[in-house]
Amino acid sequence: MAPTPRGGRFTERLRHSATSAAFLVDDPALRTVAGAVGACDAHALGPANPSGLHGHVTHVSTDPSRRHRGHARVCLDALLTWFREEARVTVVDRNATADGAALYESYGFEAPRHPAPRLRTARAPR
Repeated sequence: MAPTPRGGRFTERLRHSATSAAFLVDDPALRTVAGAVGACDAHALGPANPSGLHGHVTHVSTDPSRRHRGHARVCLDALLTWFREEARVTVVDRNATADGAALYESYGFEAPRHPAPRLRTARAPR
């Protein structure tokens, strides 16, 4: 069960980007059964963040019929290794559903010390 760096609908973005990655687990009968996708975005440089990049785990999912077999963990391991070794990211954020919270907690993800309020603006006219 080794993830492969590919990415369904993200393929084009991944093909031309050093700041996005996807790792998948395939099953011969079902095709892709699990995946983890991440991207980096630029932030201010600093002593704790010399690359100026923050990582974000954008998607982790597993086919319901293949859950609890370690597939999501294998994909997330590969993605976090990519963030650390390839992208040189020192900060990784994530959003999680209740179903995925325990997986992230097992890696040491924790609630941010400073909440990030969000404002949604009206969509700009075309």
